[in-house]
Amino acid sequence: MKILVTGGAGFIGSAVVREVLANSAHDICNVDALTYAACPEACAAAAQAAGPRYRFVEADICDAAAMARVFAEFAPDAVMHLAAESHVDRSIDGPADFVRTNVLGTFTLLQAALTHYEGLSGAARERFRFHHVSTDEVYGSLGPTGLFREDTPYAPNSPYSASKAGSDHLVRAWHHTYGLPVLLSNCSNNYGPWQFPEKLIPVVILKALAGEPIPVYGQGLNVRDWLYVEDHARALLRVLEAGAPGAAYNIGGHNEWTNIDVVRTICALLDELAPGAAPYAEQIQFVTDRPGHDARYAIDAGKIARELDWTPAESFTSGLRKTVQWYLEQRAWCARVQQRGQATGRLGLRAAPASPGAPAQEGAA
Repeated sequence: MKILVTGGAGFIGSAVVREVLANSAHDICNVDALTYAACPEACAAAAQAAGPRYRFVEADICDAAAMARVFAEFAPDAVMHLAAESHVDRSIDGPADFVRTNVLGTFTLLQAALTHYEGLSGAARERFRFHHVSTDEVYGSLGPTGLFREDTPYAPNSPYSASKAGSDHLVRAWHHTYGLPVLLSNCSNNYGPWQFPEKLIPVVILKALAGEPIPVYGQGLNVRDWLYVEDHARALLRVLEAGAPGAAYNIGGHNEWTNIDVVRTICALLDELAPGAAPYAEQIQFVTDRPGHDARYAIDAGKIARELDWTPAESFTSGLRKTVQWYLEQRAWCARVQQRGQATGRLGLRAAPASPGAPAQEGAA
């Protein structure tokens, strides 16, 4: 197939590009606006090895004319739509960018895809797919028990999750109203190499190594299910190749951890792999919680296991060790990214200002 990947210079998108180029015969057109969190280096080696199977277009998915040109010139057999604003704290401070990219951008892309699809016939029309990649955060917050299933009602609680819920609904509507053959997947928290250092795991690693306070929201008791990004990329390709049109698939890592346990485990790994003068856990500092912080996410990934024969290869323990080792080896890249000036300062307190004297930190969970 010829696959149009949006957001292929992002954290998950670049993992998809690497997976497709390394483990399939498909061609890729990577469309990315190269916003602050983009990292073209993450797919550079795979792109070079793939040669003419890979092309890159710098474009904004909200630009209807640009999307029309991409579809006309590349004539994709499938779309894997990953372009999105994704940081919850950033969405609290600046929701407009999230509505624009995640809702309006998805609408613009759907319109371009539908025009392209309606011009197809025969086998090309039969094989076309629009795969929308989304998040488990659209389901809201779980109590101590239970799991998110594909039929769990939506109840988004942050501007980010609301914008992703809106894009999910648009994708379903374009399937049911216009007949566009769509696939939808909702994943748990991703982690792994090349993640922009505003998210929990890279923030903890880099704060620890810098000897700075390691911020943890509230008491660190919020629970997340963790999914290694390369496992997620395998799942996404599997959904694209074998998923049923109109179907949704939840993708999870079967790894529920409290945030404080994640932080302490990272500190223990760093004590082993890059020992400092004192245990890194001594740098942990509890900070003002995020407004509306969801208590627990957990995914039932049984459907994708039963229907598409996918299960994660990495446990959180094995994947986290690989991730910590990668960041230790990539300190120069981390320094370059941090110099962009986008990963400094505490975000997400607009609705609940920090108490006097609270530390200004980013990326806590």
